[in-house]
Amino acid sequence: MKIIYSFSFRAYRWVQSMVFAIEEINQNPTFLPNLTLGFRIYDTCLTVAKSLHGTVWMLAGQDVAVPNYSCHGHTPSSSAAIIGDSSSGCTIPMIQLLGLYLHPLISYFASTPLLNDRHLYPSFYRTIPSDEFQAQGLAQMVNYFGWTWVGLLAQDDEYGKEGTRIIKAEIIKAGGCIAFDETVPLLYSEKKTKLLVDMIEKSSSRAIVFFCFDSHMLPVIEEIFRKNITQKIWIASESWSSSSILSQQKYMQLLSGTIGFAVRRCHIPGLGKFLLRNSPLMYREDIFVKIFWEEAFGCVWSRSDTSQTTDTSDTTAKLCTGRERLETLINAYTDISDLRITCNVYNAVYAVVYALNEMCVCNPGEGPFYNGTCTNIHGYKSWQLLHYIEHLYFTNSEGEKVCFDHNGNSQALYDILNWQVSPDGTIRFVQVGRFNGNAPQGQELIINVSAIAWAAGHTQVPHSFCTESCRTGYRKASQRGQPLCCFDCLPCSQGEIANQTDSVNCIRCPDDQWPNVRQDRCFTRTTEFLSYEEPLGTALAVISVICFSLTVVVLGVFVKYRDTAVVKANNRELSYTVLFAVMLCSLCSLLFIGQPTTVTCRLRQPTFGVVFSFSISCVLAKTITVVIAFKATKPNSSLRRWMGPKLPAAINFACSCTQLVICIIWLVTSPPFVEHNMKVQAGKVTIQCNEGSPYAFWGMLGYNGLLAAMSFTVAFLGRKLPDSFNEAKFITFSMIVFLSVWLSFIPAYLSTSGKYMVGVEVFAILSSSAGLLACIFFPKCYIILLRPEMNSKDYLMGKKTTID
Repeated sequence: MKIIYSFSFRAYRWVQSMVFAIEEINQNPTFLPNLTLGFRIYDTCLTVAKSLHGTVWMLAGQDVAVPNYSCHGHTPSSSAAIIGDSSSGCTIPMIQLLGLYLHPLISYFASTPLLNDRHLYPSFYRTIPSDEFQAQGLAQMVNYFGWTWVGLLAQDDEYGKEGTRIIKAEIIKAGGCIAFDETVPLLYSEKKTKLLVDMIEKSSSRAIVFFCFDSHMLPVIEEIFRKNITQKIWIASESWSSSSILSQQKYMQLLSGTIGFAVRRCHIPGLGKFLLRNSPLMYREDIFVKIFWEEAFGCVWSRSDTSQTTDTSDTTAKLCTGRERLETLINAYTDISDLRITCNVYNAVYAVVYALNEMCVCNPGEGPFYNGTCTNIHGYKSWQLLHYIEHLYFTNSEGEKVCFDHNGNSQALYDILNWQVSPDGTIRFVQVGRFNGNAPQGQELIINVSAIAWAAGHTQVPHSFCTESCRTGYRKASQRGQPLCCFDCLPCSQGEIANQTDSVNCIRCPDDQWPNVRQDRCFTRTTEFLSYEEPLGTALAVISVICFSLTVVVLGVFVKYRDTAVVKANNRELSYTVLFAVMLCSLCSLLFIGQPTTVTCRLRQPTFGVVFSFSISCVLAKTITVVIAFKATKPNSSLRRWMGPKLPAAINFACSCTQLVICIIWLVTSPPFVEHNMKVQAGKVTIQCNEGSPYAFWGMLGYNGLLAAMSFTVAFLGRKLPDSFNEAKFITFSMIVFLSVWLSFIPAYLSTSGKYMVGVEVFAILSSSAGLLACIFFPKCYIILLRPEMNSKDYLMGKKTTID
C-alpha cells in the first residue's frame, strides 16, 4: 500500500498566523517603538536532520548554514528567538543545540515531558502544556469511563513513548490493565503496519489510546479502514484530536465517537480576513504559497510560472491563475472556527515580543541584572532575554493569562472533544468537557457524558474490559499468567458475602447472621428447634399424650378389676409399678419438644434414663418373680425363700439407683447445656442441647440396654413355663421390641442432626414405651374386657400345662 502525504493546510495556517501576529505587532505603536520585527521560515519536514540544519541556518544569520558562527551578532537583523518545532522528536535536538548558546526556543506543539529538564534544556519554553498533564488527564478519562482493558499506540519517538509511559503508569495505578503497548514507525513500514492492525483486530480491548501525530497515524488508519475494523473506542491525544486529515468523510464510520484532549480553543480577531487575503500575486516571496494554491484549488502552475511545483504529465489539468478566490474554499486553512494550535503560535510570538518590550522599557537602576542595570535592545545577550521570558506574565486577546512555570510550561488547560457526525455527513468536533491540570485534586476533569455521541449508535458508555465485572456475591480470582484485569468470578463460600462489584475478597457474616440468596447482604439467622407448632413436634406430642392416656386407661382397668384372676395372677403391685413407669416414659418425651433451655437440657436425658431404667427394672423384677414363682412350686425348692414383695422391690431399687448415680455424676462433671449450632443448616441457628459428656450419654443408654438384655434373657429362659400364669412370652416380645427400637436408634441418631436428631430420640422413647404397653398389658386387657369367661381361677387352672 502506498501512502501519499499531501500539503498540510493546517500547518500552513500556523505559518500565516505567525506572520499575522508579527504584522499586528509592527502596526501597534505600544510595542517596540522604532523597531520592526521580521521573520525567517524554515520547513523541517518533521525530520531531525533538516531541523538541525534550519537551526544552524537561523543562528548563522545567512543563507549558508555555518555551525558556531553568527553573521551579524545581535543586530536588528538577527534572530531573537525561534518559534518551533511542532514535533517533540525534532525539538529535542534543536534545543540541545540552542541551549549551548542559551538561545530561546518557544514551541507551540512539542509537548513531551522530557523537555521539562531545565538542566538539559535551559532555554526551552512552550505555549502548549506538557504531555505529563495530558497523559494524566487521558488516564483519568479512561478511568472515569470505567475502561479497564486499554490498548496503547504511540509514535516511535520521545513524544509518543514518554506520553504512553505516563498513561500506562496512571492506568495501572488506578487498577486498569494494558492490553497491548505498541509503537507506530515514523517511516512507513507495510509489514509493521499490518502487524499492528492485526493485533488491534484480535485484541478484546475496545478502548485504544492513540498518542501520535495524524501524519504517522494515517497508514494505520488506512489499513484499519481497509479491513473494516469497527466497534473500537479511539482516545485521541491533542496531536490529532482535531485533525482535518483524519476527520474526512472517508473515515467517518471508523472514527466517529472518538474522544480526546485538545489544546484550549481561542478566537484571534482579524485572522480570518488576513488568511483570505493571501495570494501568490501579492506574496511572491512566500515559497509555500504556490504549492498551497495547487493543493487548494486542484490546479497546476505552468513551468514558466514556477520551478518549485512538481511536473505533471496531465495536460488536462487546469492552470492556476492566482486570482482564484479563497472565500470559495472550505478546508483546514480557511476554517478558523476551531483554532487551537494556531493560538499557541500566536501566543508564542507575543511572548517573545512582550519579553523584548520589557527589555526596552527597563529603567536604569531598576533593571533585573547586576546593580539594577538594564540591557540594550540592540546589544543584548540571549541569556538576558531568557530572564524576561522566564518572568513573563501578560494577558492575550482572549483575556487569558500567559506565563511559564519553572519548567517552561504554560497552563495545563485542555478541551475534551468528541467526534460527532453532523447532519450534512461531516465530522464535527464537539466540546464535551475540559481538563485543568492545575485544579485541586479530584476536580481536574469535568465531562458532560450526556453530550457525547458514541460510535455505532451506542447510547450508553461502551465497555472495554478483559473480564466482565464480578457482580455482588462473587469475588475476583486472578488467572495464572494474565494481567490483574483478567480474572474469574467465583461465588463466595458458604457464610460469606460480597456487597460490592469486583470484590477481591468475600466478607464473612457475623456468627448470628447469614447471607441472603444473592450473597450480597447478611441477615439475622432464623432459629430452629423441635417446636410444638411444626408438624413433627405436634405429631410427637400428640403420640406422647395418646400413649400416656392409653397407659392411664390400662392402669384404670387393672385397678378396677384388681380382684380378678388375671390381675392377681400377674402380680398386680408390680403391674401397677410398670404402668406408672410407662406413664412417666410417655411424659418425659415432652421434655424434648419445645425451645431448649438450661433446665430442660439438664433434665431431659437424666429423667429419660432414670425413668426408663425404673420401668425396665420393674419388667426385670416381674420376669424374675414369674420364673421364681413357677420354679418354687417344685418340692424342696430353695427358691421359696425369695418369694414375696421384697425381691422385686430390691431389684427395682438397685437397678434404678445405679442409673441415678450415673446421671448424678453426669450432671456434676459435664452437664448438658444449650447450644446454638450454626453448622447444621445454612442460614439457620439450630438451638439444641449439647449432651456435655458423650461418654455419660452413651453410658446411660448402654445401662438401659443392659437391663433390657437381662430382662430378655430371663424371659426367654422362662418361655416354656406353664401358660396359665406365664408372662415370660409377653415380656420376651416386649424386650425384643425394646431392643430392636434402640438398636435402630443408634445409627439413625448418629446420621441425623438438629431437630431431627431430637425427633429420632423422642420416637424411640415413645416406640419402646408403646412396645412395653402393647406386648405386656394389651393381651390381659383383652381377656379382662372382651373375654371375661377366661378371667377366672378355674379357667386359668384348667389351661395350665405341665413342664417338659
